[in-house]
Amino acid sequence: MTDTYQTKGLRRILLGFGGFLKNSLLNFFSLEFLSILIPLLLLWEFLPRWNVLPPSLVPPLSTVAERFWFMLLHKNLILHIAWSMGRFFAAFGAAVALAVPIGLLMGWNLKIRAYVLPLWQLLSPIPPPAWVPMTIIFFGVGSKMHIFLMFIGIFYPVLFNTYQGIKDTDPRYLASARVFGASEFTLLRKVYFWHAFGSIIMSLKTGVAMGLVMLLIGESYGGTMGIGYLLGQAKDYFVIPEMLVCMAILGFIGWFLIEVLKYAEIKLALWKAGR
Repeated sequence: MTDTYQTKGLRRILLGFGGFLKNSLLNFFSLEFLSILIPLLLLWEFLPRWNVLPPSLVPPLSTVAERFWFMLLHKNLILHIAWSMGRFFAAFGAAVALAVPIGLLMGWNLKIRAYVLPLWQLLSPIPPPAWVPMTIIFFGVGSKMHIFLMFIGIFYPVLFNTYQGIKDTDPRYLASARVFGASEFTLLRKVYFWHAFGSIIMSLKTGVAMGLVMLLIGESYGGTMGIGYLLGQAKDYFVIPEMLVCMAILGFIGWFLIEVLKYAEIKLALWKAGR
């Protein structure tokens, strides 16, 4: 019996992973997109080699690929990525764990909104990079500083999108649920949250982008590990292939995380299927 459950669980994981790959990679392997991507890659490779573009400023694609393997083998690239992702997920998890409940409560209760909304409206217009000097003073240069800066970048988009999604819940849904005796706690779990789910997912996508921006800014201030550190080193020594490698890695990470969120929305927001 245990083997049967394990087999079913493994099959579910494989099916889920297959569905994720299908949804994520389908656009990349479509004829329409490949008809644009392949010519662009060929132009990237040959225009510098034909000196149409200066190779010192725009290295060919093959040179960038060679530099990627060099960094992988000789510069601990995987370890740098792991450090950056560890910091990112710590900040992302903390921001979401705080922003979603606060946004939910602000959208649900007028009194809570009156107390705390003005505070967030006062603090949120401060650009996240403006926090860098104070963050260095309080946390010093290191992982705590990096995590806090990413937290600031992620927190406000998630907070305000969650709040707006909860606040805009259709009153007819609430009235229908109350007719059947739903408590306020049930309304929060079963109506408000799921009505705002699309807004929350959208805010998480924005949070991913802002978090990666703040990761770069934070890791450029001191430290010896992380993608931002490698990019800063490449910039200081004008090693353009390494700069492009770091940019490509960050782009892939951002794309992958957003695709994970999109797939989670497809699986959980069943009422939106086919839209």
